[in-house]
Amino acid sequence: MSEEAGEFDHKAFLGSLTTGPGVYRMLSAQGDILYVGKARNLKRRVASYFRKNHDSPKTRALMVQVERVEVTVTHTETEALILENNLIKAHRPRYNVLMRDDKSYPYIHLSGHTYPRLSFYRGTRREKGRFFGPYPSVASARAAISELQKLFKLRPCTDSFFRNRSRPCLQYQINRCTAPCVAYISAEEYARDVENAMLFLEGRNQDVIDRLIARMETASEALAFEKAAELRDQVARLRQAQARQYVTGDQGDFDVLAVARHGDIFCVAIIYIRGGRNLGSKTFFPRVSMDHEEREVLAAFLPQYYLDRDAPREIITAHAVPDAAVLEATLSEKAGHKIGIRHRVRGDRARWLKMAAENASQAVASRLATDRHARQALDALAEALGLEEPPRRMECFDISHTSGESTVASCVVFEEGAPASQDYRRFNMRGETGGDDYAAMGEALERRYTRLQKGEGRLPDLLLIDGGRGQLSVAERVMEDLQVDGVTLLGVAKGQDRRAGQEQLFLSGRKAPLILPPDSPALKLIQRIRDEAHRFAIAGHRHRRSRSRRSSPLEAIPGLGPKRRQQLLKAFGGLQGIRQAGVEDLAAVKGISRALAQRIYDEFRLE
Repeated sequence: MSEEAGEFDHKAFLGSLTTGPGVYRMLSAQGDILYVGKARNLKRRVASYFRKNHDSPKTRALMVQVERVEVTVTHTETEALILENNLIKAHRPRYNVLMRDDKSYPYIHLSGHTYPRLSFYRGTRREKGRFFGPYPSVASARAAISELQKLFKLRPCTDSFFRNRSRPCLQYQINRCTAPCVAYISAEEYARDVENAMLFLEGRNQDVIDRLIARMETASEALAFEKAAELRDQVARLRQAQARQYVTGDQGDFDVLAVARHGDIFCVAIIYIRGGRNLGSKTFFPRVSMDHEEREVLAAFLPQYYLDRDAPREIITAHAVPDAAVLEATLSEKAGHKIGIRHRVRGDRARWLKMAAENASQAVASRLATDRHARQALDALAEALGLEEPPRRMECFDISHTSGESTVASCVVFEEGAPASQDYRRFNMRGETGGDDYAAMGEALERRYTRLQKGEGRLPDLLLIDGGRGQLSVAERVMEDLQVDGVTLLGVAKGQDRRAGQEQLFLSGRKAPLILPPDSPALKLIQRIRDEAHRFAIAGHRHRRSRSRRSSPLEAIPGLGPKRRQQLLKAFGGLQGIRQAGVEDLAAVKGISRALAQRIYDEFRLE
C-alpha cells in the first residue's frame, strides 16, 4: 500500500468520507477489485482498515496489496447490502467469501390443463399452474416425482405426446399413470387425484389419508370391493411415504443452515423444509481465501444465496449472523411478507439444526477423501456444457459387434468422476438389430431406462452416447417415448482423423457441435468414460462371440437332447456328415422323427 505523494492519501480520503451507509471497494495497483464490503457508517468502517496494528492475518494480507479505495454512498443499509451482493457476484474479488452461484433450482410443476401434467421444472416460473419446491437437487426432485406417480398416477408426458396418443403408453403399463390421454379416467376423478397430490406436496399427508379412507369406506358400503382394495393399498403407500419423509410436527416453511470447517475448506449445508416435509439437503463449498470464522462465512453466504431466489419465511442458522436485521428487512421487502433469521431454536428445529451440522461435517470429510483432480474435472465439465451443477452420476453407452454378429451394448456408470463398476450393465442384442448400430442403441436405451422408470435404479444426471448426431437423435426419441425428464444428453463423436483430442460433442438442444481444447479436464473426463464404455462393450462382444463359436449348432435345435446329438454324430461321423445329410438320411437315425429331421436340415441350411 503506497502513501507516496501523488498517490492514494488515505488520511485525506478518510476525512472526506460520509458517516452514512454505503459500499467500499479495495483495489490493487493494477485496478483489480480485491475486496468489497458494506458499512452502516462508511467513515468508521473504512478507517478501521488503516490502523497500524491488525489482529487479523487476513486483514494484514489484504492491506499490503491495497493501492486505493473507492466508495459508493447509498440511501439505506438495504441498498448497500444489495449493491455489495451485485458487486461480489460481478467481480468475484479474491478476498471475499464466494459461493458457487447455481442459476436456478428444480421445482415440481403441476400444469394448468384439464388433465394437469406433473413434471420436473427449472427456470423462470412463468408457466401456468402450481410450483412446489425448490428442491435442493435434480435427484431429490426426480425422487419426489417418482413417489407422486406411484401414489397418484398423474401424467408426466409432454402436451404433444399427450395429444397424439391412440393407446396408453409405458407409464400406464407400469401403473404410474391412469391414461387420461385415451379417456381411461374422467376429468373429475383425475382432478381429485391432482388435489390430493397438491395436499401431499404441501405436507398435509393426513388430510389425504383421511380423504382416501372415507372414499374406501364408501366404496365398501357400495360393495365396490375392488375399488376399496385399491384405495386401501394407496393409503398403505401413503403411510410408508410419510414415514420416509421425516415429517415434523410444525407445518412451516424454513431452511436450516450450518457450517463445518477443516483447514481452509468450509462447507455450508442447507436442509429444506416445506410444509413440514424434508425436501432434502444441499452442500456448498464457498471459496475462502483467508482465515475466517464459521459465522463470518455464514454471514457472507446468506445474502449471496437468498437475494437471488425466493427465501422461506424462516431461516435458521447455526451461528448468530452479524447485521441479520438488515438482511431480514431486505428479504422481507423483496418477498412481500416477513422473513425471520433465527439461531436460537428448540424442539424439531433444534434437531434439524443438528442434522444440518452433521451433513456439513460429513460433506467436508467426503471432499477431503475425494480426488481433487476429479472434482476439478467435474466442475470443468459442468462449465463446458452449461450445466447448473456438476453431474454427480453419469452413464455412457457403446455398441460392439463384428459385421452384425454377437452385438453387445455396454452401459458404464461413473459416480463423482470415478467408475461405479457395480452398476455396469451389458445388453445382448437380439437378432433383428443385426449390424444396425442405431437400432441396437435404441434397444439398449429402451431396456435400460424402462427398468429405471420402474424404480430399479437411479437416473443419471448426464447420459453420454458414443456417436454423433444420429445416435443422439435415437437417444432423444427413446427418452421422449419413455418420458424420462431432467437427464442431459451428450453425443461424443470422433474427430475427422478419429484421434483423441478432436472429439465433437453434440449436446441435446444445441445445433452446433462443441469442440473442447485437447488439454481440457472436461474433455479428458469424457474420453475416459467413453473409452471405458468401449472397453466394456468389446469385452462383452468377444465373450459372446467366442461362446457362440464354441457351441455346436445342434445345441440350438429344439427337441434335440444330448443323447440324440450323440447318436447323430456317431451315425454321420461328425458335424460335416450331418451338414451334408438329407432329411431322409437324418430321419433314419434312431430317435429322430421326420419333423425333427426337417428342423435339423433347415438349421444347417440357414448357416
